[in-house]
Amino acid sequence: MARFTIPRDLYHGKGALEALKTLKGKRAVICVGGGSMKKFGFLDRAEAYLKEAGMEVRLIEGIEPDPSVETVMRGAKEMLEFKPDWIVAMGGGSPIDAAKAMWIKYEYPDITFEEMCKIFGIPELRKKAKFCAIPSTSGTATEVTAFSIITDYQKGIKYPIADFEITPDVAIVDPDLAETMPQKLVAHTGMDAITHAVEAYVSTANNDYTDPMAIFAIKMIQKDLVPSYNGDMSKRGPMHNAQCLAGMAFSNALLGIVHSMAHKTGAAFADFGAHIIHGAANAMYLPKVIAFNAKDPTAKKRYGEIADYMGLGGSNDDEKVSLLIKYLRGMCDDLKIPHCIKNYGADSYPCEQGFVPEDVFLNRLHDIAVNAIGDACTGSNPRQPSVEEMEKLLKCCYYDTEVDF
Repeated sequence: MARFTIPRDLYHGKGALEALKTLKGKRAVICVGGGSMKKFGFLDRAEAYLKEAGMEVRLIEGIEPDPSVETVMRGAKEMLEFKPDWIVAMGGGSPIDAAKAMWIKYEYPDITFEEMCKIFGIPELRKKAKFCAIPSTSGTATEVTAFSIITDYQKGIKYPIADFEITPDVAIVDPDLAETMPQKLVAHTGMDAITHAVEAYVSTANNDYTDPMAIFAIKMIQKDLVPSYNGDMSKRGPMHNAQCLAGMAFSNALLGIVHSMAHKTGAAFADFGAHIIHGAANAMYLPKVIAFNAKDPTAKKRYGEIADYMGLGGSNDDEKVSLLIKYLRGMCDDLKIPHCIKNYGADSYPCEQGFVPEDVFLNRLHDIAVNAIGDACTGSNPRQPSVEEMEKLLKCCYYDTEVDF
């Protein structure tokens, strides 16, 4: 038996934010990030709509990119004081992910972060509050997923929290919010979205319900991401929908080792002044993982199906896989994303020598590989790597060398 879970209600299209007026409750907390939602007026509008619905509103502001365990605990404490019956999270993936984790801690104050990270082991929620998610970026799709990513900065590791309990009750996918994204964010979130769709399609948990969403999302992203990046605002709406479709697919079909590697490398070199931004990490690693996974016959066939749907050509699956890899690398070029960690600058743009020194990477390689193998996303990857293979794959992602194993 399998399960397919998405929000009960998904409001979409321009002006969908107004759906907040339909929520029923007494108190709502709004969780937001660094200020763009306030700057562009969306926070004020959300607060006004909730008050129009008859609710008292409190804000939890300033949730940082790659939210920390400490931020989660601090926000949960505020919720315990205010006692909301609606948690509304708006902005990029970070405030929404943080709010999901705060929700767990609010409902179960004694739960530890380690217990929260037990895969599909969270106790029943909604005893205190329901959850509404409003994304402003077109990539993470956390508004429709059973996942949250929280960073333990002491360990330099991003931990996925995974449980259908944290799938939001309501998602509001309003393209007006996506129009606020700067160019670099369009690139990174867009490549996150196509990685979600590709990994969901070849995952060992793919099924008849997730495949149509994954494959159609890929086609939409192929058509709309680069024009959106280049300033065509008419493409922001379709991209917002595409990333949401990809999210519904991967939340139920799960992901693979592109995400395992991205989770475990993202903050691993923070002591050198930067993170490897999640979407950029996915973009760099996806072509390498496709080459690795394509050694599995079933995965190769499904990558071939993706290439066919994208109209890339090729007379057999080997050619189709090669063309798919070439196309994705071309997208990285179009979006000014490096091909490897060695050339990943602290500003995320390609450069001759990136911010991660070779000796530091090699020194930390084994631990990163072990952590990636243990990541929640590894189990549904179509080819299970050994620690040695993961080390070799990570080296390919550092040096941009061919995957021939």
